[in-house]
Amino acid sequence: MTKLYRTIFLITCFTLSFAVALGQQTGDKPVRGPFSGSFVQFVQEVENQTPYRFYYDLKNVDSVRVSYPDNSAKPLETVLKQVLKGTSLFYAIDAQKRVFITPERAIRTELPIGFFERGTSTEGDTGVVDYLAEKEKRRLTLETSLFNIGRRPLRPGNANLAGHIRNAASGEPVIGAAVYIDKPRIGVITDQFGYYSITLPRGRHELLLRSIGMKDTKRQIMLYSDGKLEIEMEDDVIALKEVVIEAEKDVNVSGLQMGLERLDIRTLRQVPTAFGEADLLKVVLTLPGVKSVGESNVGLNVRGGSTDQNLILYNDATIYNPSHLFGFFSAFNPDMIKSVELYKSGIPSRYGGRLSSVLEVTTRDGNKKKLSGSGGIGVLTGRLTLEGPIIKEKSSFLIGARSTYSDWLLNSLKNQSFRNSRAAFHDLNAHITHEFNEKNTLYITGYYSQDEFRLNSDTLYRYNNQNASVKWKHIFNTKLYSVFTATTSRYKYSVASEQNPTNSYQLGFQVDQSTFKTDFNYYPTTRHTMDFGISSNYYKLRPGSFQPLGGESLVKPDVVPTEQALESAIYVGDRFDISPRLSIHFGLRYSLFNYLGPKDVYVYPNGSPKTATGIQDTLSYGAGKNIKTYHGPEYRISARYAFTPDASIKVSFNRMRQYLHMLSNTTAISPTDIWKLSDPNILPQVGDQFSLGLYKNLKNNTIETSVEGYYKTMQNVLDFRSGATLLMNHHPETEVVRAEGLAYGVEFLIKKLTGRFNGWLSYTYSRTFLRVDRSIPQERINKGEYYPSNFDKPHDATWVGNYRINRRFSVSLNFTYSTGRPITLPLAKYELGGSQRVFYSERNQYRIPDYYRADLSLNIEGNHKVKKLAHSSWTVAVYNLTGRRNAYSVYFNSTGGFVRGYKLSIFGQPIPTITYNFKF
Repeated sequence: MTKLYRTIFLITCFTLSFAVALGQQTGDKPVRGPFSGSFVQFVQEVENQTPYRFYYDLKNVDSVRVSYPDNSAKPLETVLKQVLKGTSLFYAIDAQKRVFITPERAIRTELPIGFFERGTSTEGDTGVVDYLAEKEKRRLTLETSLFNIGRRPLRPGNANLAGHIRNAASGEPVIGAAVYIDKPRIGVITDQFGYYSITLPRGRHELLLRSIGMKDTKRQIMLYSDGKLEIEMEDDVIALKEVVIEAEKDVNVSGLQMGLERLDIRTLRQVPTAFGEADLLKVVLTLPGVKSVGESNVGLNVRGGSTDQNLILYNDATIYNPSHLFGFFSAFNPDMIKSVELYKSGIPSRYGGRLSSVLEVTTRDGNKKKLSGSGGIGVLTGRLTLEGPIIKEKSSFLIGARSTYSDWLLNSLKNQSFRNSRAAFHDLNAHITHEFNEKNTLYITGYYSQDEFRLNSDTLYRYNNQNASVKWKHIFNTKLYSVFTATTSRYKYSVASEQNPTNSYQLGFQVDQSTFKTDFNYYPTTRHTMDFGISSNYYKLRPGSFQPLGGESLVKPDVVPTEQALESAIYVGDRFDISPRLSIHFGLRYSLFNYLGPKDVYVYPNGSPKTATGIQDTLSYGAGKNIKTYHGPEYRISARYAFTPDASIKVSFNRMRQYLHMLSNTTAISPTDIWKLSDPNILPQVGDQFSLGLYKNLKNNTIETSVEGYYKTMQNVLDFRSGATLLMNHHPETEVVRAEGLAYGVEFLIKKLTGRFNGWLSYTYSRTFLRVDRSIPQERINKGEYYPSNFDKPHDATWVGNYRINRRFSVSLNFTYSTGRPITLPLAKYELGGSQRVFYSERNQYRIPDYYRADLSLNIEGNHKVKKLAHSSWTVAVYNLTGRRNAYSVYFNSTGGFVRGYKLSIFGQPIPTITYNFKF
């Protein structure tokens, strides 16, 4: 009987094997050429001719060019051998007609003979690998299983699908992931919460998902009605962390937003910086249209705007001073950051309050699945970040700390003045996420930073940022969700001196901002999306406090009265995809500003310059009284037309209003800058910007090129009288003048995102002018003609390149060049009234020398063992590789009756650094 069963079993297996082989033989369809172009184009043509489906990593084939002139029909294996000849690629075809293209060696598509027999060894079989690892099996199961969405039966029409895209390893949201179907071509991008909402025809679809840094994946869905689908994506582990600017490969062409740059903070370690630590703002400065006035300064000048015209948000809380240690470090811990978005034009209507740009920094949510950490130790700073679940899969925490130990470097310098100095900073970040249920999620963020320094004197400078934000996200249904946000921001500084007890003093300044806003996102259809909301900001400024320090001090106390104001806004934005080629966005924001008491307001006579001695009257207002109201519409309009899938043109216009001003007679951000609210004597700034851009992608979206031009006008921009005194000034309107601003320029960008060699090259030509043509002659500057602003730098070019040598070593090199910034020079001396005076040039008539710098870094990864206590890496970098003495500023001293000019350089020699990074 046993022999009979064995015989039947063998006959059955033989019959099935023969049937399968026969089916394969009769089902194999030959491939007919010719083929030419990229490998991706070759794959598309083969898949259109045959039932074969290809699987490969785009970075392995982006440089492969196909030239196959034969037009006869041949088996696919014969064609592949010829196409891949001379490359390092291999192919493998399985029984399901899946073609796997891999580097270095072919994969195994079937188990080896005797795999299930005990004692059988396959150690000698090293030419192929088994691709059906446990993780791969799970991925293939998810990609081939059918997900039924909604309630049956199937009816004609459309339905909405929504959900979150999360990282499979950590549970964090995947921002900027593309979710789409091919036929018809419909797609959306996930927002800062990893949320997507897409309207599709009801029925069967293959939902495709793609995001740089993650493995491409897909889901088979049957869409009956509105429903949800939560999806996880896996990290695409590569040896070289590519520098990523756009989160989705063709979003620069297909997306409606222009003037937008996205950065993934995990990739910034490839860009060399002074003192070795990855720096968000330093990389932002390599982007077209973004400049800074000096070496290692984090004050951003975006498309002709001053540093106070940038709205910097950290989880929606405003950051007033984004720098540490004289500007050498930014205020953001790189291990905490998830994503960065910089809006230079076409600014969405949900943002307001600044004229030039919005820099939105978003933290990671923290690992919801396991405890982990990361950190680093450099020559000047150390940092540590911990994260993990509070309730597994529901809530998580993320906490990071950073500190400096820079005094040892100052003490080792030969210059005695620096050896008597000290400088230090530290910051602390905390973030908690809790998901109550599938419709309600809470986000809480806290940030604190402290800086203090003393430069060869007893005068101690301190400044700090304190920020907190609470966000509640509520999903009403698959088409509508809202985010309720409350934030508080505080920036303050103090200057103290105790060297002479009788003259000891403490000078202080503080600005507080409290914000509440509600944002709604509505998706009627995939081709029509809306966002709308309201916001309110309450400002309280303490412009100056001068107090005696110690019991022996004879300093007379002085306090500049507090200022307060309420800025409110309502907005709506509406996007229409009229056709696959044409998209239009309309936005309207209406802002209302109320300057509030208690306050004394000075009145000056008409037709005369505002001076402290010319005050005509003083008006007193009680607490809460409305002193002055400003309001007006802010228009946002943009459009995109796609000529082809890889080429488009975009145009935008936006009007912005700014009610908050920074008073500073330095060109860079300084700890002692003063912020001032608009009042009856200082009008709000208004800016209009027109932008036009052309975008073209090459080699299957692996190379992006763009040209953007802009023209911007600004009203009520503040400039300063010569010799202006701003600290402890009870009437600052007497030290400033209203100017008109004009800025225009063109930005070129080419970048390669994949492969062993990647990076970008940017060039910007731009001009920025101011004009003070007042009816009062004493208030005119440069005879009422336009003159360059302090940050007018016509030519600016940056090249950032990264090359992966192998899995453990990569090298990065970047070059930066820019025109020197404008300055006003003393030209001659003359006598007037028996005293000697200096005659100066027209304002900003001359320039300091041009700026040039090259940086180099080598990144060394640790071994890639999966099971180890911690994964580590080293970064060895040289900042200012050529040792060029770039001028930070030019100043003049009168010595022996002669006025002599001097050039001040911050880094006049190469700065080598080494940083150890770890992750566990």
